[in-house]
Amino acid sequence: MNGPERKEDEVRRMMDGPHPAVPAGLGRLAAEQGARLLRRRRALHRMLLVLLVAAVIAFTAWATVAEPWTVPPSDTTPPLEGW
Repeated sequence: MNGPERKEDEVRRMMDGPHPAVPAGLGRLAAEQGARLLRRRRALHRMLLVLLVAAVIAFTAWATVAEPWTVPPSDTTPPLEGW
């Protein structure tokens, strides 16, 4: 008997044997945990969305005040040549 067949036979013996008893409140506890995880995930997504909106608003306000698309004024005058 090779490796995969031996493993398959072992799994079949485990499945054919007596099944362990399941705790009475396991389904309820699993549902509560799933609901808790879902609430946390939704809260995290909302927080990230609010953070993204705040970053967009802050960037827009900065760009409106600083006007980074304009050329800054020259600090020195160009040299006079040809006079």
